[in-house]
Amino acid sequence: MSAATSVSLAVADAVWAEIKCAGQASDEHLSILETLFGKNMLRACKIVDERGVRRVTGAPSGRSLFLVMGESKRKEEYLCFPEHLCTCYSFFYDVVGRGEQLSCKHQLAARLAEAVGEHQEIEVKDEELADMLANL
Repeated sequence: MSAATSVSLAVADAVWAEIKCAGQASDEHLSILETLFGKNMLRACKIVDERGVRRVTGAPSGRSLFLVMGESKRKEEYLCFPEHLCTCYSFFYDVVGRGEQLSCKHQLAARLAEAVGEHQEIEVKDEELADMLANL
């Protein structure tokens, strides 16, 4: 990971922490995130505005993941761990493969929705959560 990438991610983490603490994203926060993540941040905001983020939490473990709606007409849902992985094509192609993006729009939408409390909560048994992960 380059020094510039490390700095960008550190700045983003600080902004995410501020948003979570405040419970809302200011114009300044969103401007910084847009500078860091470009068009993916704008698309993430649209997904959050459309209530396209659900957090699925297993019981009794409390482990969770996010299901984030895609933007295409098919309205796919992508399994997402906001800081680590998304099952969308863009994550594997643009983030992992070419290294052109720091995060995909689904990861950003999940982080934003969690930080401002704009996601649906779903509780399932741990076994069901395990099945979701096994079917990746």
